Amino acid sequence: MSLAPRWPGVPPRWAIAVTASAVGLGVLTGVPAAAAPTAAVVTRAALDPALVAGRGAAVDFAEQEAENARTNGTVIGPGRDAYTLPAEASGRTAVKLTPGQFVEFTLPSAANAITVRYALPDAPGGGGITAPLTVTAGGHRSRTMTLTSQYAYLYNQYPFTNDPAAGLLHPDWWITECSCVPDATNPAPEIDKPFRPMHFYDEQRLLLGRTYRAGDTIRLTASAGAPWTVIDLLDSQRVAPPKVDVWAANVLLFGADPTGRHDSAAAFDRAIAFARKARLTVYVPPGTYQVNRHIIVDDVTIEGAGSWYTIVKGHEVALDEPAPDGSVHTGVGFYGKEGGSSGVHLSGFAIEGDVRERIDTDQVNGVGGAMSNSTIDGLYVHHTKAGMWFDGPMTNTRIAGNVIVDQIADGLNFHTGVTKSVVRDNVVRNTGDDGLAMWSDAVTDAGNTFDHNTVQTPTLANGIAIYGGTDNTVSGNLVADPLREGSGLHVGARFGAEPFAGKLIIADNTTVRAGTFELNWKIGLGAIWFYALDRSIDADIRVTGDHYLDSTYNAIMLVTEFGVKDQYAIDGVAFRDIHVDGTGTSVVSARSAGSASFRNVDARNVGAVGVNNCGSFNFTPDGSEFTLTDLGGNDGGWLAPFVPNTITCDDRPPVVPPPAPAPW
Repeated sequence: MSLAPRWPGVPPRWAIAVTASAVGLGVLTGVPAAAAPTAAVVTRAALDPALVAGRGAAVDFAEQEAENARTNGTVIGPGRDAYTLPAEASGRTAVKLTPGQFVEFTLPSAANAITVRYALPDAPGGGGITAPLTVTAGGHRSRTMTLTSQYAYLYNQYPFTNDPAAGLLHPDWWITECSCVPDATNPAPEIDKPFRPMHFYDEQRLLLGRTYRAGDTIRLTASAGAPWTVIDLLDSQRVAPPKVDVWAANVLLFGADPTGRHDSAAAFDRAIAFARKARLTVYVPPGTYQVNRHIIVDDVTIEGAGSWYTIVKGHEVALDEPAPDGSVHTGVGFYGKEGGSSGVHLSGFAIEGDVRERIDTDQVNGVGGAMSNSTIDGLYVHHTKAGMWFDGPMTNTRIAGNVIVDQIADGLNFHTGVTKSVVRDNVVRNTGDDGLAMWSDAVTDAGNTFDHNTVQTPTLANGIAIYGGTDNTVSGNLVADPLREGSGLHVGARFGAEPFAGKLIIADNTTVRAGTFELNWKIGLGAIWFYALDRSIDADIRVTGDHYLDSTYNAIMLVTEFGVKDQYAIDGVAFRDIHVDGTGTSVVSARSAGSASFRNVDARNVGAVGVNNCGSFNFTPDGSEFTLTDLGGNDGGWLAPFVPNTITCDDRPPVVPPPAPAPW
């Protein structure tokens, strides 16, 4: 979800100058090869792993940022302005290569597989380009990785277009451009194009053919196939051999083609039907299987040889006429049956879609429908609309250990009546909307948990968002680098969601470089953002043990939509045992009536003022309509001068980039 309703605010004073190159934008700082470190520097969300110990997904790969590697290219960034290459990079910094230039990583441990996150220019008329990248492993053996920008580059207004020359999609919408937006997004978009380029990055995986030792190097050399190539990061890992199941219903026996030349959808259907009768698992051995429609699953287990070996890949197919649900395309995906499925278990394969545009009515998600009493683990979901979108009612489903990357919309969404389900240890990167979301649309989501996931670089909206619901939990997650119109963590009474009720527990999460600039409102958001638009937020909400690191603007923000500011409030939110290390502006920004309490909330490196309290903008003689309660132990001197309701409203606080996070 995105497109927050609009009310006045003010652009920030902190902006980093950018240089435009076609529609690929970046801050340029020359770094000669000799100056870059050659030792293996392993990070998590571009941070020292010690700063996020015990948080985020447990993963089997080592993340290395390109800016920490040896290169004769150019470091771009850091920068956080929307529509620029640095802003969408992990850690807000990457390396730009011209043809023949390289970036070279030193392996921190044995590896036989790599993932490269990169960006290429778009084609002049849109649609992307393709270019090779030379991968030299161990200093001698070279292979070619094919990069493409065909799945990148969205422009214009929501729901966006792939055409850089398109006129405004919504000419009647208020266009909000200001000094915070680079020159390439011109304030007269009906004249100068492209307008609002975004979603620059993609990633590609490669099996290296052998295992390389710790200390060996992986060199990535840009080709002349593109005027420039940006390398953001390298993930390296040691992939286990393919899994074999000789006692299963093997899809090859039912006519599936592992070369990908012929459509295997019907063969999958036959294998599933047989396996259900025989009470067997469906096994999909190594290969690439072309599937161009939904595979309907119910009471069945489907396992691949591992997501690096078993790839289910399909084209997006235009329908002859719209489906009853409004879809105008179909594509590869595993879906619950109409009315809901149960006992579905999916594991060990990749789903490679072909979605290049956002059409919200299309059901072209990697996994979809309703699946109760089910498990989904070990999948790699790439280039679908939403990685996993569940339309309930459904209950008791566990989603764990998956990688969901490069989506046009959400990574995962529990939509409508999902209960008692868990999302744990998943990696979500480069989504076009919320990374993880629970949306209680008409029917309440209840008793669900998002636990120990890593969400990085959502290009629109939030890392993790909860829209209404009862007794849900968000715990132990790591969220980094949201880009536009969203926050690291979001609690929203919006999009027609059912009210918050019972308890909402937000505990032991870490956000870093979160809190984007809201272009509609022209204000900076918080690393965690509460927003009352459709109704008040007054459930039992407890935020405990979170760490908000290097927040671009505020750490904590509570907002009621201006048009209903005297009707709705955000009341009774309890913050406990919080660390705030670095804010561009404030620890707390309150733009609502209501209240919050604080115990052991420690803050340092605060850019402007501890509390920016506007209340509901009536500026009464008795103070703000938002009350802060100091329950003790709030170190750093950020809170005491402003309780209970001192008005400190400033739409234009000076933004001071904080220092890098450090151990507390």
